[in-house]
Amino acid sequence: MKEAKRSGLSDKSLLKRTGKSLEDWGKILDKAGAKREKWNHQQVTAFLDDYPELGPWWGQMLAVSYEQSRGLREQFQKCDGEFAASGSRTLNVPVSKIYKAFSDAKLRDRWLPNAEFEITTETENKSIRAKWEGGKSRVSVNFYAKGASKASVAVDHMKLASSKDSAAKKAYWFEALNRLEKLVQA
Repeated sequence: MKEAKRSGLSDKSLLKRTGKSLEDWGKILDKAGAKREKWNHQQVTAFLDDYPELGPWWGQMLAVSYEQSRGLREQFQKCDGEFAASGSRTLNVPVSKIYKAFSDAKLRDRWLPNAEFEITTETENKSIRAKWEGGKSRVSVNFYAKGASKASVAVDHMKLASSKDSAAKKAYWFEALNRLEKLVQA
């Protein structure tokens, strides 16, 4: 399961945690029929639930690694088949300042220029949902106060066309959040 490392699960960490390598786990799942029968994500995780040495987090990570390595799921593909990209940032500013940078169109255009970002719902200092490019995809933004002058923002860009599109959007949001950080901390 060499390609499985893409999902963030390393062979070394899995071996330390469970005594089995990614390839060992791959053979166990293959023998059980996961690849042959094209199990979905829920079927893979349900099978892995019988291995208490994994626990819920490790089981999820292993399932994604296995699915990617066996061609059952592409990188950035969610278990429902959709493609998505995400990014987050913690900044030393009040949550209201980050929220305003998203909710105020003129301010947003300074760090997210030419973006077709149409807000559909919003809850002040909590969340924003938006259409992207007229609804070709969707963006969900969540804001988390970490104190009076520290906050986090998490962006999920959903309903993307492919793994390639997801990789491009992940890079896009990384750069966009860098620009946001410069703007709000100036």
